[in-house]
Amino acid sequence: MAEKSEKKVGFFTKVKNFFKRIAKYFRDTASEMKKVVWPSKKQIINNALVVLVVVIVAAVLIFLLDSLFGFILGLLLKTAV
Repeated sequence: MAEKSEKKVGFFTKVKNFFKRIAKYFRDTASEMKKVVWPSKKQIINNALVVLVVVIVAAVLIFLLDSLFGFILGLLLKTAV
């Protein structure tokens, strides 16, 4: 049988490599953040308003449907009794 040759890595080498990977992560993150195209203030306000309008419309629609179904259920229960 062929034996696998494994390198013995010391504790300090592992710790050193760990901190190198952390430093690389932060360098890569900073590099990627420089590539981000941030929206303007006008775009942010516009998008926020669109979201608020859609949420309000959805809430009103759900309220109306709930009221309608509740009314219909109330009629059905009154006639069943």
